[in-house]
Amino acid sequence: MLYLAEVQRKARVIGGGKAEFKLLACQRSEQCWTAVSGDEIIPAPDDAGYNAGALVMVDLTNGKQVQRHSEAGRQLVSILQNFSRLQEKFKTQEEEIEQWKQSLTYQSQELNLREMEMETRREQLEQMEQEFEKLEQQQQEIEATREEVNRLREEFDRKNQELEGAWAQLHGEMHKLEERQAELQQTVGLDEEQALHIQELLSRLSGAVAPTESVREQLNFSFEAISQYQQTLDHHWQNLEQQRNSAQQLQLEVDQQTPDIQNRWQAWHEAQDALERSRSELLVQQNALTLKQAQAQALMVRSQNQDDLHRQICRIAEGSDKVLVGTRVDVDTLEQMSIDELQKVVQDLQRDLEKVFRFVNGQEEELTLQQEAIDALKERMQQASEYDRMALETELAEEQDRYKMLNETLVGQRRNYRDREQVLQQHQTVLDRRQGKTVENPPSVEGNLNLEPIITQLEELRQQQAEDLKELQEQIQQIQTAIEQAQSTVDHQAGEQELKRNEIKQLEQQWQTQKAQAAELWGRVNLYQETLQPTQDNLNSVKEKLEAIANLTAQFQEASDYQLQAIAEMQQTIEQLTSNPTPEFATS
Repeated sequence: MLYLAEVQRKARVIGGGKAEFKLLACQRSEQCWTAVSGDEIIPAPDDAGYNAGALVMVDLTNGKQVQRHSEAGRQLVSILQNFSRLQEKFKTQEEEIEQWKQSLTYQSQELNLREMEMETRREQLEQMEQEFEKLEQQQQEIEATREEVNRLREEFDRKNQELEGAWAQLHGEMHKLEERQAELQQTVGLDEEQALHIQELLSRLSGAVAPTESVREQLNFSFEAISQYQQTLDHHWQNLEQQRNSAQQLQLEVDQQTPDIQNRWQAWHEAQDALERSRSELLVQQNALTLKQAQAQALMVRSQNQDDLHRQICRIAEGSDKVLVGTRVDVDTLEQMSIDELQKVVQDLQRDLEKVFRFVNGQEEELTLQQEAIDALKERMQQASEYDRMALETELAEEQDRYKMLNETLVGQRRNYRDREQVLQQHQTVLDRRQGKTVENPPSVEGNLNLEPIITQLEELRQQQAEDLKELQEQIQQIQTAIEQAQSTVDHQAGEQELKRNEIKQLEQQWQTQKAQAAELWGRVNLYQETLQPTQDNLNSVKEKLEAIANLTAQFQEASDYQLQAIAEMQQTIEQLTSNPTPEFATS
């Protein structure tokens, strides 16, 4: 099983110490890692030459034996990249889901708009059906008028035929009358029977004249109906022209908006590509920041391990008389000094050592009292109730913190006291030897182990690591600032893109609505025109027929007047003939 581990080394006075692997996380699947609870330490093999604080990948058997191990840098980078890709994928999926939600919202709004348009269309169709019903009613009236006109025309034809028959009979009678007149001119006059017969024929002829007044009334009524119907049609023609103008204007607006929407979408996609590039650059910066933070964390762990090593060395120096930490005394210089000067230096060192001793002793006594207070609190906790124990635990934690702080302070003070004591012993030994005194068991300074070079090297290394860490933190801060600025820019661009996208969607929706309205208007115009044109043609045909009938009626009226005038003249002639007796009748 694969683990992520941290390299630790047991501190030694000399050498780097034995390496160990502290397990941090365990791989459960390809993309799943879980933290290892507790501090589980696995001994490292001999070939593990990693520095303390390094992160490694360790493959362990079921018995926790190391099979393989390698640096975790590349794998961590790969895991972080996979995590970034998954995060980007999840973000893309969230954006797609949000787009789907917006699309469903837009579709719902469009469906509501379509329902409103359908309702408006239904009302308009109902209105048009009502208008068509009126048109059909008027058309039925025109058909009735046409039937009445046809009936009048048939009656007119019948009367005309009768009139033609009467005229033929009249012409025959007139021919006979002319013959009779010729005979009368020879016979001087007409007898009473002939005059009565001619008068009867003239009366029948005058009665055979067809009346035209009723026909004229029906024609006038038909012309008035056609005129009213034409006014209604003219009103519909005006509506048709208005709707055609509206459809043309709306179609022009739709055609003008089409390239504008296409240009807007093209600009939006170009800006979206730029936004994706900015996001990619931001992801690169975030990955760089993650790597820098990992380096800083590893450097901090390494620095902490070196601090622990420094403290352990200092504890070793404090616990052994054979270990020196301070700088060695220059014996040659002491040998060249006068005895009085050397004695004065020794006295000064003794006074300083006594001051340090009193201070350290006081601190030791305070540390002892602090320990006694901690022990007393522990005894009180064993006898206290559950409620009081919580308060005592808080107080105990505070006392332990004070003890720890005081003890850490005494570490340096004890080392300082031992250094001063060693320096004083070395000066006292040189002074006693120069004064001729016998020195029993002189301190062997040369045989002592001086850890000052190691501590100096550790301090220099700590200083260098502190500078590296500071520089790395400054770089992290710069990268974080750049990421924040880039993130702000990306968020701003994303917000603007979303606003522009919604604006274009709204414009496109309005364009689709206007396009549908234009198509609906053109449909209404075409339907209107297809309905009105046949009706107008029928009305014009009926009007032409009525005008022809009116012309025939006028001609018939003129012929009737001429016929009546001729009959009147013939009656006057017959009266004259019957009223003037012949000379033979007069003499008789």
